[in-house]
Amino acid sequence: MTFEKYSKNLLRYPDLGFSLDLSRMDIADDFSATMQSKVEKAFADLVKLEAGEIANPDEGRMVGHYWLRNPDLAPTEEIRKQITEPIKAIKEFASMIPTGEIAPPSGGVFKNILIIGIGGSALGPQLINDALGQIGEIKPYFFDNTDPAGMDRDIAEIGSDLSKTLAVVISKSGGTPETRNGMIEAKHAYEEAGLDFAKHAIAVTGGGSKLDQFAKAEGFITTFPMEDWVGGRTSILSTVGLVPMALQDIDFEEMLAGAKEMDDLTRIPDASTNAAMRLALAWYHEGNGKGDRDMVVLPYKDSLVLFSKYLQQLIMESLGKAEDLDGNLVNQGLAVYGNKGSTDQHAYVQQLRDGLHNFFATFIEVRKGRDGDSITVEGENTSADYLQGFLRGTRSALYDNGRHSVLISIEEVSARTLGHLIALFERTVTLYASLVNVNAYHQPGVEAGKAAATVFLDLLNEVRGNLTAEHKTASEVATAIDGDPEDVFHCLVHLASNGEVTHTRGKDPQDDRFFL
Repeated sequence: MTFEKYSKNLLRYPDLGFSLDLSRMDIADDFSATMQSKVEKAFADLVKLEAGEIANPDEGRMVGHYWLRNPDLAPTEEIRKQITEPIKAIKEFASMIPTGEIAPPSGGVFKNILIIGIGGSALGPQLINDALGQIGEIKPYFFDNTDPAGMDRDIAEIGSDLSKTLAVVISKSGGTPETRNGMIEAKHAYEEAGLDFAKHAIAVTGGGSKLDQFAKAEGFITTFPMEDWVGGRTSILSTVGLVPMALQDIDFEEMLAGAKEMDDLTRIPDASTNAAMRLALAWYHEGNGKGDRDMVVLPYKDSLVLFSKYLQQLIMESLGKAEDLDGNLVNQGLAVYGNKGSTDQHAYVQQLRDGLHNFFATFIEVRKGRDGDSITVEGENTSADYLQGFLRGTRSALYDNGRHSVLISIEEVSARTLGHLIALFERTVTLYASLVNVNAYHQPGVEAGKAAATVFLDLLNEVRGNLTAEHKTASEVATAIDGDPEDVFHCLVHLASNGEVTHTRGKDPQDDRFFL
C-alpha cells in the first residue's frame, strides 16, 4: 500500500482530533458514484428523521436521540423542554448528594449507586463508567440481568455500605422483566438489612409507567423522565446515561457537546467529507449490502473494553431485520464481536489472519498513552510504544493476508471524544439502514423473544400445579396439562435444580421421574 493511497482514503476532522482511515478497505474509486442514488436517499431520510417523522410505525414513535445534544432541532417547544428541564433537575439533584442535602436515612452521604436496568439502560452507563468513571467519590454497581447469583455477588460486595447505596432503577415502561426482577431483589436485600428501599431509591422512567406509579406509591426520593422517542440502544445521552454520569461527577455536558460536534459534521450531505456516510458505505461495500462479513471491533485502550459490546447492541439490534421496508424477506444485519487490543488479539488474531475470511476489522486507536510522563520498558520504548506497535503490526498482518480493516483514531478517551464515537456510530447505523432499506428503529425479534419467555413461564406454573408426591415422567405431566413433553421436561429440570422438586434419572430423559 502506498502513502498516496493512505492519504487519499484518510478523512480528518482536525478540530476534533479525529480521523477515519479506510485505506485498507480497498474500496474502488468509483464505488461512491455507483451508490449515488442510495446515498442521496439516505441523507434525505436522515433529514426527515431529525425533523420528527414517525420512524417506528409499530409503536407510532418518532426517534429523537439526535435532539438530546441539540434541543433546537426538536420539532416542538414541548419536546425541547422535555430535554432541557430534566438536565437542570439532574444537575441540581446530583449537587445535593455530596453535600448530604439528599442523604441516606441513617445519615452521612451516599457512597455507592446500584444501577438496575437491562440492555441500553445498563450497557450505556456501564460503558461510561468503564471509560470515564472512578473520578468521583461514588462507586457504581449494576444489576443488569435476572441472574440471582450475580445479584447476590454485588450485594455481598456492597456489604454494610448498602445503607449508603442509592438505587437507580431505569426502565421506560417499568414492565421489563429483568429490571422489575432486579428491583424486587434489591428491595428484598434492603429490607433484609433493615432498610427502607424507597428512601434509598430513584427511578428513570416514562411518565405514568408501571415504575413511575410504583415509585410514587412507595415514596422514592425522586423520579426522572424517560421519553418514548428515545430507544434503549440510543439512550446513553438521555436521562438514562446523564443521571448516573451526574452522580459520578462525570461532565455529561462535555459528552453532549462532543456528540453535537460529530452530528454537525456528519449532517453535511457530502459523502466525501461525511465520516458516518463514508463508514456506512464501507460496511455496504465489504458486506455486499447484505452483511456478508462480520465486524470485529478492536479498541486499543483498556477504558474502551466495553465499546465492542456497546456497538454490538446498537448495530445488531438496529440492523438485524427479516424484512426490508418494502416487505421483502432480506434477513439483513451486521454481526459484531470483539474485545480489546492488544490483550485479546492473542485469543483470536490467529484465526482472523489465517482462518475463515468472514469478517472485517474496526481498529480504534487512542493516540495518547497516559497522562504524565512514561518510563521506558525496553531500550527507548515505552508501554504506549508497544501498544501502538501491536495495533500497527496486527493491522498490517491482517491486510497482508487480504483481510480488510477500518482505523478510527482519537487523541484520548474523554467525555468529549466518547461523545464523538457514540454519535459517529449512531449516525452510521441510521445511514446504513437507509442504504440497505431496513427500519433501524423497531425490534420485532426482541419482542418475539419476550413473548416466548412469557409462554415458558406460564407453562412452568402449570407444571408446578400438577406436581405431587407421585413419581411422574415429563410425558405424564405433559398429558395432564396438554403441554409439549420436551418443554415440560425443561420446566421440571429447572424446578429440580432450584430445590422445588426431586429428580430421579432413568436410562434417558423420557424415563426420568419427578416428585415433591
